[in-house]
Amino acid sequence: MSNNDPSVVNVIELVGCSSDSMQNAVEVAVAEAVTTVRNLKGFDVVGWTGKIRDGKIIEYRANVKLSFLVEAKRK
Repeated sequence: MSNNDPSVVNVIELVGCSSDSMQNAVEVAVAEAVTTVRNLKGFDVVGWTGKIRDGKIIEYRANVKLSFLVEAKRK
C-alpha cells in the first residue's frame, strides 16, 4: 500500500474480551487474528462494552475492525 500498485483491503470485525482492561481486550482480538489472517495492516476500535457483576466490572469487551491486504491472484 506504500507504492502506487492497486490493492484491495478486506475488513473483519472481532470482539476481544479481557478481565484486565480495555486495551488488553483489543490486544486479545489482534492476537487471535494474527493466528489465522495474513497481512494485517491496521485496526479500528468501533465500540466498547463490558459486563458487571455485583457492582464490579468483570469483563471488558472491544469491538475491533481489522484490515488486511487481499493477496493478488497468482498467475
